[in-house]
Amino acid sequence: MVVTMMNNMTIATAYDVVVIGGGAAGLSGALTLARSRRSVLVIDAGEPRNGPAAGLHGFLTRDGMNPKALLEIGRAEVRGYGGHIVDGWVTSASRDGDSFTVSLADGRVVSARRLLVTTGLIDELPEVSGLRERWGRDVLHCPYCHGWEVRDQAVGVLGTGPRAVHQALLFRQLTSDLVLFTHTAPQLSEEQAEQLAAREIRVVTGLVDSLEIVDDLLTGVRLRDGTMVARQALAVMPRFVARSDAMASLGLHATAHPLGMGQFVAADTTGLTEVPGVWVAGNVTDLSAQVVSAAAGGVVAAAAINADLIAEETRQAVSAYRDQRSAAPRPVTASVS
Repeated sequence: MVVTMMNNMTIATAYDVVVIGGGAAGLSGALTLARSRRSVLVIDAGEPRNGPAAGLHGFLTRDGMNPKALLEIGRAEVRGYGGHIVDGWVTSASRDGDSFTVSLADGRVVSARRLLVTTGLIDELPEVSGLRERWGRDVLHCPYCHGWEVRDQAVGVLGTGPRAVHQALLFRQLTSDLVLFTHTAPQLSEEQAEQLAAREIRVVTGLVDSLEIVDDLLTGVRLRDGTMVARQALAVMPRFVARSDAMASLGLHATAHPLGMGQFVAADTTGLTEVPGVWVAGNVTDLSAQVVSAAAGGVVAAAAINADLIAEETRQAVSAYRDQRSAAPRPVTASVS
């Protein structure tokens, strides 16, 4: 590991692994690698997807914890095992022989034998006035992440795609006062309409125009025809788009998700992509991953990376061992006449 001074701070410029993205997946991967005595650098832009949320849920022993507090603890744990963490944006990554060169927006350049990309995704929200400002508060997406917090409230589901009915049925488990706004979702089939009626989910047709906010609380959903439907929370299915810009220079791009959820970076079960030496974990490859499953994905990818490095180092050691043996002088055997 080569160490130098950059921008008045000590930082290595060559690592076993560079982790691009410092969320739950990236920090979990970095922790696993650092505990395996790998030199590891985490580069993070400091814009976590769940930043607007007051707390994360479904993570055993960490339920309700502030997302940013979780990351601060994770950073400290990685550093405790010798891992390095820097704030910054990765602008490009390229292959350099058997390694990779990673360039940051501030001009710093580091190299890595392997890459773990955990850049997450972008939630592309519908164009409804006032919706983005409420995101992560009383406008939410996942019933498992935040459904309990809106239980028994007057909840709406904004239909934007083919999974609108599925989302409505999930939220029906949490409240009996539920409205599905069809908005831009496909027309309901007879079977879907029957399902909604059987579960007493009210259906409101027409395009949604805006959200009504009173005293910093959601109070209703207004349609374009002026109709106002009182609601306390609104569930939205965003279009999920993997943050893959940093990988474009490697020829790795996000592709359409088979369920129509958005775009993701395809990988095998360990997170290995089609580009040798590059792994992904978390929401960049698993669009529906919660914090706990993203963290688990980071561990799986890190273990695969460590095993891959060990295999490479073993091949190199065997080759050197054979060369050494072949170069060693052979003992002279005296003949007896």
